Amino acid sequence: MTYVPNDEDEVDAVERVLARVENYPFEIELLLADSGFYNERVIRHARDIAATVVHVPKKGKRMKDKLDVHKSYMTTYRMYKDSERELCFPLAVPVSYQNGDRGKHGEVVRGYVACGVTDRSAKQVECLYRKRSGIETTYRLLRQACGITTTRDPVVRFAIMLAAALLENLWLVLRWAVVARPRRGGRDLPEEFTFKTFCDWIRRELEAELRRRWKIKANGVGVPPS
Repeated sequence: MTYVPNDEDEVDAVERVLARVENYPFEIELLLADSGFYNERVIRHARDIAATVVHVPKKGKRMKDKLDVHKSYMTTYRMYKDSERELCFPLAVPVSYQNGDRGKHGEVVRGYVACGVTDRSAKQVECLYRKRSGIETTYRLLRQACGITTTRDPVVRFAIMLAAALLENLWLVLRWAVVARPRRGGRDLPEEFTFKTFCDWIRRELEAELRRRWKIKANGVGVPPS
């Protein structure tokens, strides 16, 4: 976690975080980022730290030409071609099919910066990137249980996130082991037992156990005489 001032450039903030990551006392296996971080400076710095997969926005004629295909393949792409900032990187272009998913049909072609993972196929690179979706889903759930603080102390902020993570893991175990109904092909996960519902239950029990009371200071005047 890091504090980002409102006036700090997004790329500068990312480079500052990457510089911290680079100094961690453990090996970084993979860096994943969405299309908002498709930036020459970010990619150049990230690939020096670890294998990097970044979703590519479908913009620009040359990129659109690369993505105008019907079969998955690996290629290369030159960002800022023929300029001082030119950056050449491996590009994974997987092609998948929407078989009625969310009511949609047809091909889906995506592009990914694939630095350090060129030994994999385009489809395998996409599978690596999808790990990011699971991380984001977990983070969105964590925010439902996180306390609110204005402190910049990373220890305090980490402790709050850790408590939320423990609650989420407890909810996952209870939902699958206790609430989900066994059936052929896997358990039927109940839609009504959401993480928000679970947190609300705990919150009400804590308020009852701790006998929480709400107070507000009165003005000492009351309703003025008519």
